[in-house]
Amino acid sequence: MPELAFSRRTALRGIGTAGLLAALAGCGVPSAYVPEDRRGGPDRSGRERSLTFSNWPLYIDTDEEDEERRPTLEAFTRKTGIEVSYSEEINDNDEFFGKIGPALMNRQDTGRDLVVITDWMAARYVRLGWVQKMDRAAQPNVAAHLDPQLRSPDFDEGRLHTVPWQSGITGIAYNRKALGREIKSVKDLWHPDLAGRVTLFSGLDESFALLMQGNGADITRWTESDFHRMCDQVEELVRRKHIRRFTGNDYTSDLAKGDVLACQAYSGDAIQLKADNPDIEFVVPEEGGELWSESLLIPNLARHKANAEALVDYYYDPEVAAELAAFVNYVCPVPAAREVLAASEDKETAELAENPLMFPDEDMRGRLAVARPVTAAERRSFARRWNALAGL
Repeated sequence: MPELAFSRRTALRGIGTAGLLAALAGCGVPSAYVPEDRRGGPDRSGRERSLTFSNWPLYIDTDEEDEERRPTLEAFTRKTGIEVSYSEEINDNDEFFGKIGPALMNRQDTGRDLVVITDWMAARYVRLGWVQKMDRAAQPNVAAHLDPQLRSPDFDEGRLHTVPWQSGITGIAYNRKALGREIKSVKDLWHPDLAGRVTLFSGLDESFALLMQGNGADITRWTESDFHRMCDQVEELVRRKHIRRFTGNDYTSDLAKGDVLACQAYSGDAIQLKADNPDIEFVVPEEGGELWSESLLIPNLARHKANAEALVDYYYDPEVAAELAAFVNYVCPVPAAREVLAASEDKETAELAENPLMFPDEDMRGRLAVARPVTAAERRSFARRWNALAGL
């Protein structure tokens, strides 16, 4: 199987964004933080029925016969009269931060009304005051249908500034037939029969939570000692050459070709991997797995805030959420979409409602947790230690 086309969880590039902030501060620009009352600007939504939406590649439904057409966006325009300028310009969280960060720091319009970024990066935007509060009174679908497990992450209590676009699970993928046994625990990765046949994610933010969970840490409130204990463990595994390498999305190719037998993996990728090879299994370990999201947010001074809020709420209509989920196959942040899919006359579509990697059951949910993000104060030293281990 060829390498999967794209993964939304791309590798952290060390302390690049911290360096950007330091460089901008040194150029005489104002303090990075923007108070809540200075984030908004004149909203042109009433007279300009349009908005600009930046997203990742392959992260929205497309027409089977014409990939340039996006059925749910077209339906939104027919329903509201709001035209959407949609761009697949986000390929890396840090890279995109570097693209719009200077404008936000200088308190300028970014030219974008709605963007999708991974929650560990969204935490920085929220902390810097670069994100506007959404008007939940204008978003009844969000209020009614947002997954309770995603409603109040550590970095954005009450989800005032962000709304999940899609979610996913970091767990373990492995070749059950080739390995000849089940994997149930993170500790199972360290068994001698997997020496040199295991990969871990190279990005700090992608890796740390699952590995800490394997050590029994509560990732909703992990500590510095939890982090260094995990790094000590990984350092020893690297020394013993137990870990084959640290990867980005190319882990999918390694597993598919048989170069590795087990690896850290994302649930969305696992669905596609298993479709091509039924021997590939994905497991949420007994100690737990990380539930993460990529979230929609409205940057400061966005020109069409109300239009952007309307689009966010549109995707929280269970019918629309189901259509999107059926295409992208990630964890749907709208549990009510499951009933919509289950009622489909198409057998394959109806079967998606029973997929726990799209709609986790209660047993799986009991093992999932949303990790607290690495803070700005922690990032420089933590990234330095992790990147040395991962060879970045």
